[in-house]
Amino acid sequence: MVPLLAFLYFGGYPLMVACFAIGIVGLYEFYKGFHAVGSKPNYIVGALFTLALYVMYILGVNDDRAWMLWLVLLIMAGFISCLYKFDERTLYDGMATVIGVIYVVFFSFHVVLIDHTPHSILVWVVVLSAFGSDIVAYFVGSCIGEKKLCPSLSPKKTVEGSIAGVVGGTLFCGLFYYFVSLPYFIDAIIIGFFCAVISQFGDLCASAFKRKMGIKDYGNLIPGHGGILDRFDSVLFTAPVVYYYTVFFVTVGQ
Repeated sequence: MVPLLAFLYFGGYPLMVACFAIGIVGLYEFYKGFHAVGSKPNYIVGALFTLALYVMYILGVNDDRAWMLWLVLLIMAGFISCLYKFDERTLYDGMATVIGVIYVVFFSFHVVLIDHTPHSILVWVVVLSAFGSDIVAYFVGSCIGEKKLCPSLSPKKTVEGSIAGVVGGTLFCGLFYYFVSLPYFIDAIIIGFFCAVISQFGDLCASAFKRKMGIKDYGNLIPGHGGILDRFDSVLFTAPVVYYYTVFFVTVGQ
């Protein structure tokens, strides 16, 4: 997974391409999970709206009205797609189609949005908080974890590991920005803390989907991790948090 950090380092179009690829593959995995419970999301609709989102942004069509139009058309298309072979489809298929695009594609798209702000260096918080929390929680939970955090969703997660994960994710962000970009140190600590917390909810939400779908992993693309979503489920939640904090609160360099 380490080579993927190169996309964060270079940013710009390489990072955009990486996010697009993660969105497309992750969307396929998410829809495939729904197939396990008899639902049939429309991947063509999902892929087209994923492409439209990125094309809009590349062309500079990125104001609030454009996003609202994209969202409205997505919802309409998701449900209209149920009319095709109506006897074989249900309204759940339309909802799964829309949820997949918003959850997997639009949430991950916030990484691109962060990269195109004046504070693009904060894109590292997205990964450092999520992966840092995950790594520390795993090791601490394995060593001293006793009290189960949420056994019905993730039997191996512990309260001790969760607390350590929040501390670890915050520490990872703080150390990185202290040595690499000191002016953002305080913001990194604040965002890192909240993202370390929210990343665990992202992980649990992904686990909830898998439990209801009756699958262990979303895929097997990444050895030792599973699918794209199995590795980036926490990032899907941290990316929007970092972006909106950046937009509303960060004042460095302004």
